[in-house]
Amino acid sequence: MVRGPHTMAVAVRRPDGTLAVKSEALGGLYTGLLRRTPFIRGVVILWETLALGIRALGYSARVAAGEDESEVSGAYVWGTVAVTFVLVAAVFFAGPVLLTGWLEGILGGTGAVVVEGLLRLALFLAYVWVIGLLPDIRRVFAYHAAEHRTIHAYEAGRPLQVEAVRPFPNAHPRCGTGFLLMVMVIALVVFALLGTPPLWWRVLSRVVLLPVIASLSYEAIRLGMLIERIPLLNWLLKPNLLLQSLTTRDPDDDQIEVALAALQGVLAAEKGAAASAAGGPQQLGGCHSEQSEESETLRSAEGDRRPDKT
Repeated sequence: MVRGPHTMAVAVRRPDGTLAVKSEALGGLYTGLLRRTPFIRGVVILWETLALGIRALGYSARVAAGEDESEVSGAYVWGTVAVTFVLVAAVFFAGPVLLTGWLEGILGGTGAVVVEGLLRLALFLAYVWVIGLLPDIRRVFAYHAAEHRTIHAYEAGRPLQVEAVRPFPNAHPRCGTGFLLMVMVIALVVFALLGTPPLWWRVLSRVVLLPVIASLSYEAIRLGMLIERIPLLNWLLKPNLLLQSLTTRDPDDDQIEVALAALQGVLAAEKGAAASAAGGPQQLGGCHSEQSEESETLRSAEGDRRPDKT
């Protein structure tokens, strides 16, 4: 799945080998004022990543299985997002507090919070590594890399063909994986500043402050986009690129072809949206330039986090 400034497209290979490409215009919350408002847009984009990713996965599962190619229901999306939020809050935020609370008497309040943050980061990395061992997830991660290589080729002005895309790297500096890593780092800093209130309040604060941490993390990611343009500071992006070695796998040509179909689908949809807005044909200004002001170029919703497609 590839997302442009105003549209998105999903490409899926059917059981007979042909490609299904579905594109649609985005509006409302996905393109409105809140998505551009500092310290609010992070929460909006977190919701967007989950909602669009779940919709794309549900659609792709149906098409790949040869079933009805209709859109998944809103109730399904809301329910899946709610379950996902509860699991993430319980396992990665409340869980580490309960597991490290006893260390406060040994390491002191700050020491216990630091260990909590490191445990949270370790749990996240372990989770990504373990699921990457599953054959189906490895295939998803290969599609993730195919998206990255396709975006690299588009940004470099290369032809949108498999042969031109194949040489590019799997990692991309604006991958949503970096957002997840930043959430873990920002959480450690924020919770350390809060100190060590009673255990019940610590557990509650980890859940209640998730939107705040998402907002701060997104603003940090935007700062990272500026760093990307400064060669002497590029080393600060290394953790993000290294983490992507866990969330990507080398794609085959068929997977690159699917990613190209999604990109071409969203480029055509963006051109159509621009022409409709202008009342006639209009040259596509480039999803890269506009979307780079948001979070990433033609962002894929990976669940991720984005993030992926079959």
